Amino acid sequence: MSDPSYLAHWKEQVDRNAGAIYLTLVDALALSIRKGDLREGDRLPPQRTIAEYLGTNLTTVTRAFTEARRRGLIDATVGRGTFIRVGAGESHWRHTGPAVIDLTMNLPPVPQDPPLQKMIQADIAALLKQQDLNSLMSYRVTGGTMEERQLGAKWIAPVVGPRRVDEVLVAPGAQSALAAIVTTLTQPGDVIVTDRIAYPGIRTIAAQFGLILVGVDSDAEGMMPEQLDRVCAQHHPRLLYCIPTIHNPTTATMSLQRRRDILAVAQLHHLHVVEDDPYSLLMDNPPPALAALDHGRVFYVATLAKTLSPGLRTAYVALPGTDMTRRVTAAIRAIALTNAGLLSALTARWMQTGEAEQILHAIRNELRLRQSIARRILGEGHCMNPDGPHVWLKLPDWWGSTDFVAYARRRGLALVPSTVFTISGEPPQRARVALGSAPDAASLEDSLRGVVSVLQHKRSPGFADIV
Repeated sequence: MSDPSYLAHWKEQVDRNAGAIYLTLVDALALSIRKGDLREGDRLPPQRTIAEYLGTNLTTVTRAFTEARRRGLIDATVGRGTFIRVGAGESHWRHTGPAVIDLTMNLPPVPQDPPLQKMIQADIAALLKQQDLNSLMSYRVTGGTMEERQLGAKWIAPVVGPRRVDEVLVAPGAQSALAAIVTTLTQPGDVIVTDRIAYPGIRTIAAQFGLILVGVDSDAEGMMPEQLDRVCAQHHPRLLYCIPTIHNPTTATMSLQRRRDILAVAQLHHLHVVEDDPYSLLMDNPPPALAALDHGRVFYVATLAKTLSPGLRTAYVALPGTDMTRRVTAAIRAIALTNAGLLSALTARWMQTGEAEQILHAIRNELRLRQSIARRILGEGHCMNPDGPHVWLKLPDWWGSTDFVAYARRRGLALVPSTVFTISGEPPQRARVALGSAPDAASLEDSLRGVVSVLQHKRSPGFADIV
């Protein structure tokens, strides 16, 4: 093992930093790896020894090790101890070099028909002729104008049903809308219950505002009601966050009965529900949103980033009543102030002229083509939805998620490991493959054949077998 003098640096960091000790400890461990004080395969001291040296408790060190394992820094072998993971010194999964294609970002494919670039150029020119430039480039009304809210209500109506305009807001992206809703409904230290394998954006929000995430197990239809009931009885969460349709990353879609059962548990435990719905409108006949089934409990967010373009920076929010509209509007103002005027005007024009529907139709068709390509090349056994933008890739027994993604990156493929999505427990042997960012179907096909090659590669055992 390397000279344990690194423990003195850890203690210095812990004593100096006023933040959460376990996170400080993880960051100190990562720094020791980058500096070379710890090398791949090095064995760490027992957790109890570290706790005594740092003057903290064993629980804190255990929590730090759990987080370090999630980040791909360490591995533990029962009976042998904890070791620095092979590849921990690198940016372990995030793409930093040239790739055949970056399959990490869940983007809608850019449609060729209608030609999006020509459409944007023509529509921006028309807006500059029809509207005052100062108005387009100035600050906007937080939550959108009355006309923009009406257009938003019409856009989400196929999923949530008719909504009053004073219950609909326009937000500068789903993440700011989710942050505004969560901070309106919670205080630091509150518990949010979500899927055990969940969209990382909710983890970012929870970390930023001092909230605790508790994961619930899922099956093929998503979150299981009986597990949700058990977690609620034990942890008394403040709210529930979920993606009921084409879940990110698992692709699970709740049946109508599952939606009703989840809402029944939420009602029993007096939970607010935050429904994140990026993908429903990619389906021709989407199931009703939770917000359509329980108007007074569900806070609904639908981004245009997955159905039209992330460049629009627009999400529509449906809220349970005008009081909540007022409160969430104030939170959006505090977090992001307002939407960008030029983008808001472009979005509204697309909604008014029907161009938004044309783009959506083209994206639907392209994603279905790409899903068919993925099924043909990757084969069965993976979690896929024919209307969705991603695949939840099942890995063979010899691959752990982080190591698989690290090796794929060396082969020029950028993917996302399951550790990024795991709220609690052991990360599954999975990786997410985004299908929309490839420039065309041929490029996607080449990239997926590369993924298959990596899947079939049997890696060497690594440091776990070194004696």
